[in-house]
Amino acid sequence: MEATNTLEFCVSCHEMRDTVYQEYKKTVHYQNRTGVRAICSDCHVPKDWTHKMLRKIKASGEVWGKLTGTIDTMEKFEAKRLELATHEWERMKASDSRECRNCHSFDGMNPAKATERKQTCIDCHKGIAHQKPKGMKDEDEEE
Repeated sequence: MEATNTLEFCVSCHEMRDTVYQEYKKTVHYQNRTGVRAICSDCHVPKDWTHKMLRKIKASGEVWGKLTGTIDTMEKFEAKRLELATHEWERMKASDSRECRNCHSFDGMNPAKATERKQTCIDCHKGIAHQKPKGMKDEDEEE
């Protein structure tokens, strides 16, 4: 199970290696002044066992997409990018951006403002590690 949480596993298929991995390498989550690097699983896989297992089950659908060729070209991937990103944003919103808070604390933020607006990290930080998909609605970008 833990082998599927490695960067090497995540970028072993060209769909990830040639798209989102290249975008991620240009972000602060990959290279920063502290030398601390977040890898795919840090943001996309919960740490606790129950939520991790649920995420792995859900991710099997993504593997199915790989096996059936629904995202095997850049064009197909880009055509599904908004749908895939939306699913991930919804997951992060539902968990109150749990994985973000594994590394980031509220100490340097204004949590009252976010609480007042019923927001979580992903509401303001879509596109923080990957480019924003074409076709996003204005409300998606401004949330």
